[in-house]
Amino acid sequence: MGTSEAALQVLRGSVPRLICSDPCFSRSNPLASKPHLKYRKNRIYAQWSCTGTYGIHQIGHGNGTTNRYRFPSYRCQQVESNSGITAEDGNGTWLVDRTNTQNPINGEANALNVLELEEAQQLKEEKTGFISNGKLGGGGVVKDTLDRTSIDSIEEEAWNLLQESMVYYCGSPIGTIAAKDPTSSNVLNYDQVFIRDFIPSGIAFLLKGEYDIVRNFILHTLQLQSWEKTMDCHSPGQGLMPASFKVRTVPLDGDDFATEDVLDPDFGEAAIGRVAPVDSGLWWIILLRAYGKCSGDLSVQERVDVQTGIKMILKLCLADGFDMFPTLLVTDGSCMIDRRMGIHGHPLEIQALFYSALLCAREMLAPDDGSADLIRALNNRLVALSFHIREYYWIDLKKLNEIYRYKTEEYSYDAVNKFNIYPDQISPWLVEWMPNRGGYLIGNLQPAHMDFRFFSLGNLWSIVSSLATRDQSHAILDLVEAKWSDLIADMPLKICYPALEGQEWRIITGSDPKNTPWSYHNGGSWPTLLWQLTVACIKMNRPEIAAKAVEIAGKRMSRDKWPEYYDTKRARFIGKQAQLFQTWSIAGYLVAKLLLKNPDAAKILINEEDQELVNAFYCMIDNNPRRKRGRKPPSQKSYIV
Repeated sequence: MGTSEAALQVLRGSVPRLICSDPCFSRSNPLASKPHLKYRKNRIYAQWSCTGTYGIHQIGHGNGTTNRYRFPSYRCQQVESNSGITAEDGNGTWLVDRTNTQNPINGEANALNVLELEEAQQLKEEKTGFISNGKLGGGGVVKDTLDRTSIDSIEEEAWNLLQESMVYYCGSPIGTIAAKDPTSSNVLNYDQVFIRDFIPSGIAFLLKGEYDIVRNFILHTLQLQSWEKTMDCHSPGQGLMPASFKVRTVPLDGDDFATEDVLDPDFGEAAIGRVAPVDSGLWWIILLRAYGKCSGDLSVQERVDVQTGIKMILKLCLADGFDMFPTLLVTDGSCMIDRRMGIHGHPLEIQALFYSALLCAREMLAPDDGSADLIRALNNRLVALSFHIREYYWIDLKKLNEIYRYKTEEYSYDAVNKFNIYPDQISPWLVEWMPNRGGYLIGNLQPAHMDFRFFSLGNLWSIVSSLATRDQSHAILDLVEAKWSDLIADMPLKICYPALEGQEWRIITGSDPKNTPWSYHNGGSWPTLLWQLTVACIKMNRPEIAAKAVEIAGKRMSRDKWPEYYDTKRARFIGKQAQLFQTWSIAGYLVAKLLLKNPDAAKILINEEDQELVNAFYCMIDNNPRRKRGRKPPSQKSYIV
């Protein structure tokens, strides 16, 4: 039984220590368990048990079906002692004995090593030696040491808050809630575990060597994938991942002295606006790959149920439709921007995550006969998608001038203005805002419509996934530097720029009172985007950009109680409806700090560019009539592996 089958926890007070033995999650067992698992606590004897039943669920794949088996009940047994459990001053934190566990990222043991203990002791001595009898002690540089102490205390606070946000199911950690704001009486759904919100938390735990919570999250959310989901008598396609789930404690039928924990997922049928989460499955695949690369445990991605889950997501995304473009067609509010903001169609954020998930899935899919057609379709989509985004979404000063001179109403297979974009769509703000050096990928592209807004997550993840070329990636970071006062200002990072204002805001958002100009999704600043910025900067060997942004964030986030987002053009105010102690703000800061200390760890998230894709891309450019100029042959590969 692996470490994830012995998830260890020290609960507050006098609650006994528990160890959960779960055959459904045994690494030797490649099949999934029943998704409606129950967690039972007998109030008299304080014994815990998890119950389930046998069952088979058929999943259609092409012309055939795959049986997803359910396994019988498992039991959480109380144990009197366990040397692998360590309590920290009774604060309820959980630690696993990992002294013999090696981290493949840095090759070091996960437990505190001698150097770390020496540094901790030295820091403690520095803290106690600052003041002696009311006077400054020693002759060192006091300010530097004080700054270091302050930074360390912020990180320590962040880790404590992240651990406090953890959610347990059957005695094992399964995720983190969206926010734990003690000052807010209106919880809404912030007490749930969101797929997208957990990603930075999961990465933070992986980088710290806490693999069990990520493994549990991956497998339990996979179980929810197969749930029957309907809204107004309509069921979405198989493979949809939930937006979030909640662990609910309910009375056990037929027993007045026992309760059970039940996973209650939301696939969008209860969400504001009733929008299905397109990005959840894509983020799940990305996290699955990161888990395998960081922990070295490939048994999870090799499981039959996990392989089936990957294929279900891919089949849903690669399904044929009416669209002529290789990009995913989605509704408004189907990603991080989950309210009406005019991103319906082919938003960049979804395309970047889609491309990254395709690359990750191709890495993890088992090469069997049943996967051959899927992998072939996946490769074809990768080539078409990379060409489409790089060629038609890219904008810089030179391309802007080309659009300004576009001819319209071209009826031809060789049309230059393929999407019939009218030059009058170029907004005055863009003409003044575009720097001489730098560029970015626009937010959306549809017939006769280009959304020229800069969307941070889509551009940053295009760098991470190699959807953007190397030159384009550097140009995006050049633009971030050139427009620092607009995109970073007093708190990183603008979710999009510029904000919708006036009549445009009223028409596009429907006069949304939460998405007022320079607030929330409409030009608000989101600290959680720090970790995506850091990964992108590390990939392009420009970590100083991220380090500067992290330093700005570190000066305010703890003092402001880790808000969800910031308002105003320069992010001077805490968001008017922002939740405090927002978990992904906390986790985003921690991941950024960890990656800046150990840049090599970013490899678990970065997708290297496939040389075959590069060659195919340039072949398509050669055959593209709008390219009048010649090209240089692709240079030798210099990507981070």
